[in-house]
Amino acid sequence: MATNNYYNAEDLAKFGNISDFQKEMGDKFFAWYGEVFKESALSAREKSLIALAVAHAVQCPYCIDAYSSDAFEKGWSEAQMMEAVHVSAAIRGGASLVHGVQMMNKVKKIAM
Repeated sequence: MATNNYYNAEDLAKFGNISDFQKEMGDKFFAWYGEVFKESALSAREKSLIALAVAHAVQCPYCIDAYSSDAFEKGWSEAQMMEAVHVSAAIRGGASLVHGVQMMNKVKKIAM
């Protein structure tokens, strides 16, 4: 049975193909991406959990799939991964709420 979804999980495997239409920029991106995820001040394991949380914040289904697998393979538990998702949601929700101050300032100004 065929489904018609915008998101196609099989496309994640094609990520490397983004260089096809612009090799120089694609190569630069992948070189930078590789550097970002190398062991440094943060371990590759820690970066994986951060990436999972950010994937949820930016709501990228491809990133969520990739970093769910990566984080699990790097030894994060289901509870730790879900807690990272909750941290992401709290930051995202807080970002919306703090912008409420802008609304309140505007309303106070026009209500005078």
